[in-house]
Amino acid sequence: MTLLILFFLLHLNNFFQTSSPQILPGNTTGYACNLNQTAPSCHTYAFFQVMGPNQLDLASISDLFSVSRPMIAKPSNLTSLTSPLFPNQALFIPLTCTCNSVNTTTNLSYAKLNYTIKKGDTFYLVSTNLFHNLTTYQSVEIVNPTLVPINLTIGQDVIFPIFCKCPTKTQLQNQVNYLISYVFQPYDTISSIASRFGSTTTSIVEVNGDKIRPWDIVFVPVSRLPELKQPSPTVSSDHRSDRSGEVIGLAIGLGVCVVVLFLIGGFWVYGESLWKKKVGKNKIDPESKKFEVEVSLMADVSECLDKYKVYKIEELSEATKGFDERLVIQGSVFKGYMDGKYYAIKKMKWNACEELKILQKVNHGNLVMLEGFCIDSNDANCYLVYEYLDNGSLYTRLHDSKMERLSWRRRLRIAVDIANGLQYIHEHTIPRVVHKDVKSSNILLDAQMRAKIANFGLAKSGCNAITRHIVGTQGYVAPEYLSDGVVSTKMDVFSFGVVLLELISGREAVNEEGKALWVEVYENFNGNDEKGRHKLKGFIDDDVLRGPCSIDSVMNVMSIAIASLHRDPSRRPSMVDIVYALCKSDDLFTDLSEDGFSPRQVFAR
Repeated sequence: MTLLILFFLLHLNNFFQTSSPQILPGNTTGYACNLNQTAPSCHTYAFFQVMGPNQLDLASISDLFSVSRPMIAKPSNLTSLTSPLFPNQALFIPLTCTCNSVNTTTNLSYAKLNYTIKKGDTFYLVSTNLFHNLTTYQSVEIVNPTLVPINLTIGQDVIFPIFCKCPTKTQLQNQVNYLISYVFQPYDTISSIASRFGSTTTSIVEVNGDKIRPWDIVFVPVSRLPELKQPSPTVSSDHRSDRSGEVIGLAIGLGVCVVVLFLIGGFWVYGESLWKKKVGKNKIDPESKKFEVEVSLMADVSECLDKYKVYKIEELSEATKGFDERLVIQGSVFKGYMDGKYYAIKKMKWNACEELKILQKVNHGNLVMLEGFCIDSNDANCYLVYEYLDNGSLYTRLHDSKMERLSWRRRLRIAVDIANGLQYIHEHTIPRVVHKDVKSSNILLDAQMRAKIANFGLAKSGCNAITRHIVGTQGYVAPEYLSDGVVSTKMDVFSFGVVLLELISGREAVNEEGKALWVEVYENFNGNDEKGRHKLKGFIDDDVLRGPCSIDSVMNVMSIAIASLHRDPSRRPSMVDIVYALCKSDDLFTDLSEDGFSPRQVFAR
């Protein structure tokens, strides 16, 4: 039996090894470009075939190429964003192709894709197994000159140059609008590629020459994208007939192994139950069960064990005086004292695995820092231990009459802090992180009144997804998410716009009649004219009016809020744009002294 399994595994390994590329592409360093002949950048496509178990859904491929699912689905003739993909399914991946200067003498044409190194990754494996030879490890080394290929660290960001080309001016005049990047396969011919893409053999040779080797990039000139005919989910017989007997043999061998293993397992289970009955040990040992639960839960978060401190439940219980209700900060978050410091300890049922995975890859001054966690195997609870922020939530500061009021300068600084935190998770994490629950109660203030974003319990790693499970807080939820379940960074932008309205007006996101604040703004503010300025006077928080502020500064923030609340997500600004716009206001206002002019004087002009 052991020999049979060993033979099967060895044969399977040989099969997959011989199925992978064994010939290096002819051009390994990239494709030169000339800015005098082509545009500095263009929009083009790469032909990509789904391979491997980790690429059988559109979301994983869109995350890999840093584009949205609809941007792949439309040119690829896909009718569903959520249906599973199948091996060998063909896709068109949109690329922004640029002529890049890699040194003083060389310009190379490629699309920059950021990739975060994971365990076991090498430049070669990522180039071949994930990007399917749309780039090469040699070119990765060229565009990342400061990285040492044999000394990569997990979490390190690397630029992978996806080979592409922009049409020359002459080609554009001849109606060549795209040069599709295609990896030449061993079974391909130039004429078969021309037929597949609706191009001509002559035009392909003109662009690529006639000495094309397997795994080379072929730039296929077309006037428009051809309609992809998706292959059957079953393994295609084209170009694989010579391996059909081998595949059938493997299937038979695998079936025999499964049957034999099943029979052996059945006899073992039967014998084990007879033995347990005989010795009278059918009862489950509570301590053993507890250990199994703890091991199972620890396995879920094994990636986090080396980054965060793992607390014992006894430590947290002592820190919170047995989770005394008088120490509740909000909901199920307790204030605890350990090792001479205060912490915020969040108690939750075991659903923190995703939150931990997201938190372990973010590190920014405007995000609440996770210090450690604890798993209580007795009741399968998980506890997240966060840094404690002295001044509580922005919601309390704005809406609790007992709290000291915030000046406009302070509110503006808080807005910039929140925007910086969101920009980080949207732009500097791969895949991008969507918070999904941006609201004033999830914005915490430290001793210096600097803002930090908290509570990643609903966060989603990877955007442009669609879900049927709608979560969030009334008054902050973006319309497209509420109606269609579309998850994107633009839903965070919308929620941030609502927070800006709270900062300006001092009002809650939903009033006592259940009307959302952003709806009121939609109805009353349509422009930057004098009429809008007059309405704004009645909208601004009285506490802001009592202190020094500039109406131009408030109008600027109001404009940013209105733009962020656009019903069309594509029309909303990115957090990069918002940070830039807010910082312009911040620079202007920082120059004003506390005893500067009164806003009432500004309104009176």
